[in-house]
Amino acid sequence: MAKQYGKNRNKLEMLLWSIALPGFGQLLNHKYFKGFLLIALEFIINVFGKFNEVIILSFHGEIQEAINQTNYGWLMFYPCLYFYAMWDAYKDAEGESKPYAFVPFVFSAYFVTLGLIFSPNFTLFGQLIGPMWLPMLGGLPVGLIVGGIIRWLLLKRLKKNNIINT
Repeated sequence: MAKQYGKNRNKLEMLLWSIALPGFGQLLNHKYFKGFLLIALEFIINVFGKFNEVIILSFHGEIQEAINQTNYGWLMFYPCLYFYAMWDAYKDAEGESKPYAFVPFVFSAYFVTLGLIFSPNFTLFGQLIGPMWLPMLGGLPVGLIVGGIIRWLLLKRLKKNNIINT
């Protein structure tokens, strides 16, 4: 029997490498073209969106300057690329995935994007949160929760219709 690359990889391992850099999980799953493409896209979006500058300024508490430096036209692509890369590496890690396992990833991308959209004006206790912190601290948890609830409802419907036995 031929060795199936990526089929026995740990899903958590692929997810964590994809969090480190989109494309790394694909490389570990031996999906080289897709991995290098995702790394190149991440690099392009990061540079043109000025994301590294935004990260540094945000960690230094210079939120208004981070907002001023952000190229929102480019950075808006980042959440979808990021969460797609995570999902893709995750699903390829051990072959088939459970039904609707993609839903929390998709809703995380949606809500992180919304966090980015509202980041120039959103304040908490009179303080701007900014283009790095609002998507991460607001959009990501909300996306995971909403996506998790929707997935649970979809699974419940499948079980009710005797389509799955989970």
